[in-house]
Amino acid sequence: MTQEVTERVEALLPTLRERAQEAEDLRQIPEESMKALQETGFFRLLQPKQWGGHAADPVVFYDSVRKIASACGSTGWVAGIIGVHNWHLALFDQQAQQDVWGEDTDVRISSSYAPMGAGQAVDGGYIVRGSWAWSSGSDHATWAVLGGPVIKNGKPVDFGSFLIPRSDYRIDDVWNVVGLRGTGSNTVVVEDVFVPTHRFLSFRAMSEGRAPGIEQNPDPVYKMPWGTIHPTTISTPIVGMGYGAYEAHVEHQGKRVRAAYAGENAKDDPFAKVRVAEAASDIDAAWRQLSGNVAEEYALLLAGKEVPFDLRVRARRDQVRATGRVIASIDKLFESSGATALSNGTPLQRFWRDAHAGRVHAANDPERAYVMYGTHEFGLPVTDAMV
Repeated sequence: MTQEVTERVEALLPTLRERAQEAEDLRQIPEESMKALQETGFFRLLQPKQWGGHAADPVVFYDSVRKIASACGSTGWVAGIIGVHNWHLALFDQQAQQDVWGEDTDVRISSSYAPMGAGQAVDGGYIVRGSWAWSSGSDHATWAVLGGPVIKNGKPVDFGSFLIPRSDYRIDDVWNVVGLRGTGSNTVVVEDVFVPTHRFLSFRAMSEGRAPGIEQNPDPVYKMPWGTIHPTTISTPIVGMGYGAYEAHVEHQGKRVRAAYAGENAKDDPFAKVRVAEAASDIDAAWRQLSGNVAEEYALLLAGKEVPFDLRVRARRDQVRATGRVIASIDKLFESSGATALSNGTPLQRFWRDAHAGRVHAANDPERAYVMYGTHEFGLPVTDAMV
């Protein structure tokens, strides 16, 4: 079944490529594209089997995200983020899953995990208030998972995600940006909304393997570390943009005549060939490390084993390294493409802007991940929860 999904995604890529400029102009993914992705079955890849999903190998999911992003960076970004939320919801209490999927298993969920709000503990749940920026694809979703602390007696006692229906929040249209313009990453505003206890999931419980949803959804994919799944969801579209930028550059250079060099064909320049080789190698290396670590973790879980901390911290190291490698490669390609690549509407400049926009996401902060890795290598305790 998953092979059929990936084949349908592949067949959709030319259409998504044609709509890339439309997504940028709309400042959100065209509804036709979201519907087409839904019809491929893509969003069901990480959805639990009890709700009509595939509980698939995460590498299959990420490979599809990579390919979608190679056609349109914004569409790949939104597809990956909304798609991974079905994995996240699978870890919530069964009643929360029933609340969302009970009547419609095609429901889409957006998110904003940064603590831009909080939940005040009350009897039976929490009173949630806040303003969460950067909720990608929010206009295409009818639920949102929003990160923040639980406050009790004036002090934070836990940190996690509050699951809230569209009727209980508003979306402020503020997404006017230089890159990833098509993601519609607007602001979700919640004003003193009651959220029942079963619609909160602690990040601590997730990292310790105590998420309540695992009891009903025992497939190995739901035991993957949050510190691998979430950051990989952020890096994979950027890797996809690298592949898209590479293809756009090679096509552009193949037709380009360099007037400043007496009408020389760019494809005959030996230095252009060196840059292409270097960029291609680094983009491939980024994907091989990123997907390789995910595959290794998943293989251990399939065998009934736990994912060791050594591998989890290595996955974070390589995840930020993958982003850095791809950004540098896109820069190399863009810098050697000539002035015509600057024109509005050309794919290369759009991939360049989109990739740099994705780079500023907190999950792509390299120093934090590298310090985490080095701390562990020196035998010191790692306190960061995103691993």
